[in-house]
Amino acid sequence: MKKIIAVLDGLNYSSSTVEYAISIASQEMAHLVGVFPTDISYRSYAFEDLVDESGVSDQRIKDFAEKDRRTRQKSIQQFELACQQSGLNHSLHKENDTAIEAVLHESIYADLLIIESREAFNRVKEEKPSHFLSQLLAEAVCPVLLVPSEFTGISKSVLLYDGSPSSVHAIKMFDYTLSSLKHLSAEVVSVKSPKSSLHLPDGKLMKEFMKRHYPQATYQVLQGIPWEVIPAYLHGVGASTIIVLGAYQRNRLSRWFFPSMADTLMQELQSPLFIAHCK
Repeated sequence: MKKIIAVLDGLNYSSSTVEYAISIASQEMAHLVGVFPTDISYRSYAFEDLVDESGVSDQRIKDFAEKDRRTRQKSIQQFELACQQSGLNHSLHKENDTAIEAVLHESIYADLLIIESREAFNRVKEEKPSHFLSQLLAEAVCPVLLVPSEFTGISKSVLLYDGSPSSVHAIKMFDYTLSSLKHLSAEVVSVKSPKSSLHLPDGKLMKEFMKRHYPQATYQVLQGIPWEVIPAYLHGVGASTIIVLGAYQRNRLSRWFFPSMADTLMQELQSPLFIAHCK
């Protein structure tokens, strides 16, 4: 039995994360853990909300803290009710640590981590990916499934492949982690420069490998700059297509000059992204 964790913000409950998590855990006959980090530095209110005519109000502090406590408790109840209604084997973890440290620690002992792509654990709205999500993707020890804010299900897989060990590793982890999706149609997408041939990188070895895992897979070789042509191509595959890629291997300086494919896809698409990388 696999262990899947769904990371949830108790102050901003993501029903989409729960729907994807329950759907996948049910298909994989996995144990689902709802992880609710309770970060002491993260709350729903600003400092100025605590101030009245006499200064910082102790009563307001208590009132706002109690409101957050009730909101978090309601989110936990929603998660547990959804799992119970689905008959899913599940449990709950409430972590009293900084959100990122709690989630990274949980990832050590999980087969898959599911989280919404706009998650930030921050009262202030951030552009995708948030600082929290960027750090999570760079340091998570298990594969991460980023899901959109609306549940659409999964009907197809697109496997991004560039000939690198990281891209092959991501496909291996996808096959191992989400074996229940093997019956769906799968497409391998690669990109080469305009002056190159349209042959798949390491084509003989790759097709030999894929034949053992996704024997009915089709292949598409595009030409151009990857972070331009891939999003354009994927716009046509639909929101129910899961996209598999290796990502966040490069250091911070490298990502400054060359956009991360995961960042680009998060910003431009509403499809689930399965991300795994070699450490």
